[in-house]
Amino acid sequence: MLRSLNRPDILLVTLAAAGILMVTMGARQSLGLFVAPIGASTGLGIATISLALAIGQFTWGAIQPVAGAIADRYGPRTVLFGGLLVLALGSAITPFMGSGFGLIVSLGLLSAMGSGAGSFSVLIGAAAQRLPIEARGSASGVINAGGSFGQFVFAPILQKLIQTVGWMGAMWSMALMTLAALPLIGKLTPPAGAQTQHAHETGGLRAAIGTAMKDRSYLLLHAGFFTCGFHIAFLVTHLPGEVNLCGLPPSVASWSLAIIGLANIFGSLYAGSCISRYRSKYVLAAMYGSRAVLIALYLALPRTELNFYLFAAGLGFTWLATVPPTAAIVGKLFGIRYLATLFGLTLLTHQIGGFLGAYLGGLAITRFGDFGWMWYADMALATLAALLNLPIREAPVVRSLAPA
Repeated sequence: MLRSLNRPDILLVTLAAAGILMVTMGARQSLGLFVAPIGASTGLGIATISLALAIGQFTWGAIQPVAGAIADRYGPRTVLFGGLLVLALGSAITPFMGSGFGLIVSLGLLSAMGSGAGSFSVLIGAAAQRLPIEARGSASGVINAGGSFGQFVFAPILQKLIQTVGWMGAMWSMALMTLAALPLIGKLTPPAGAQTQHAHETGGLRAAIGTAMKDRSYLLLHAGFFTCGFHIAFLVTHLPGEVNLCGLPPSVASWSLAIIGLANIFGSLYAGSCISRYRSKYVLAAMYGSRAVLIALYLALPRTELNFYLFAAGLGFTWLATVPPTAAIVGKLFGIRYLATLFGLTLLTHQIGGFLGAYLGGLAITRFGDFGWMWYADMALATLAALLNLPIREAPVVRSLAPA
């Protein structure tokens, strides 16, 4: 799979994008660890904190097409630089927020906008513009694996920091980690102005969006990605609460999130290789269907530490491995000129699902005392997503002949 990345320039671009995503996703995907400490410190209820994080889920998606459109027009350098600074700012001011509105501003808006501007749509779009076509599938898998590695690294580190220096110190540490990613931007992006050769196209972006929104396959892709967002946001936000309900120590939650990230490294790399051999819609259908099966098994088994870790490993393999095949389908349908924008729109739909997954999970635990109905809803949506991907219009994979 990685043979197409063996040129130093290609590898450098890919690893720079993966490194930035490692930081932005590592920070974002570990916020669930802060729910209980923030609640204990501020006296805010879990529903209030869940609302702030749910707004963050939606904001993260809403900024994607905006950031993608700016990057498509002017280049990604300024977008990524601003995103990392805003993410660091949101983390740094969170300890000073003692109200629900304050958390909405810091975590729901600033942190989410910053991490969204430095996330999949801009990074994969930026890499695609600088990579040859034969390297894009493998590169998207490696970039995606960077985000998963961030979750694997950040979750146990932040949990340890919460236990040793408190959640406020952990938040400030996360802000410093974010700033450490700034030098990678220069490795991924060319000098300012070098990518603006299409900047004066008239109506190009508007026409591309209009065409995409009338395409049945693109809309089906959105519907499946909605489920992915619901699933991931529910687990990232409420897995620590589920662990607590089962009477297990908090370390089980942080290690489960870390295992999800580790497993998704392999899942992302595998997904990147699969999209060069199979139709991406079948890859997506298999991933969503496997989630429904895993949730059913989880509900049927006793809640032990080992079963949590096995469940995390199984879910982690497909966690965000849906990103490379989803981006690949968008690229096949409409080309890469406006990939950051059009893929960003799918991520917006993903995060509408994310908003519901995070917020409804908070309502469920408040009203019913457990997450039972959320698990059933997640399982049903995963099954539906698997079915909705099958009718997507996608040409068979064209396998090029190996050079003599």
